[in-house]
Amino acid sequence: MIKKIGKYSSYFTASILALLVVLIVYDATARYLFSSGSTALQELEWHFFDVVILLSIAYTLKHNSHVRVDIFYDNFSPKIQALVNILSVIFFILPLSFLIIYIGIGFVELSYMQGEMSSDPGGLAHRWIVKSLMPLSFVFLALQSLELLYEEIQKWRNS
Repeated sequence: MIKKIGKYSSYFTASILALLVVLIVYDATARYLFSSGSTALQELEWHFFDVVILLSIAYTLKHNSHVRVDIFYDNFSPKIQALVNILSVIFFILPLSFLIIYIGIGFVELSYMQGEMSSDPGGLAHRWIVKSLMPLSFVFLALQSLELLYEEIQKWRNS
């Protein structure tokens, strides 16, 4: 189940990234060649960028492409590396994920209740939609972390 969520999330993110590229090319062309632009399009670019960044967090963890200081880690035995990963998930990734999910839900709820929208004329409405990506992305990260935790425990036991 977790693998399917990650798989389809990555497909969705890749699609949004392709749309973002098209949108930026269109916006830049309209602005510089035809002297016309749209606040809504510029905000949509930022929203698409948010989607790409936030929904890619779990994907980068799954593929071990996240930022890590490897000064010591690379020299550790596989058993110690697995232990470091287990402790990282338990003491850092999961607590941070649960905190952001907990705070983020209230953040999204407040935005929805207030009917928050762009303060710029011609900007986008329904800002709660893009804000909902924050807790959602950390739900995905927590799920991916649980999968990683299981895999690392298996590695640690078998080393």
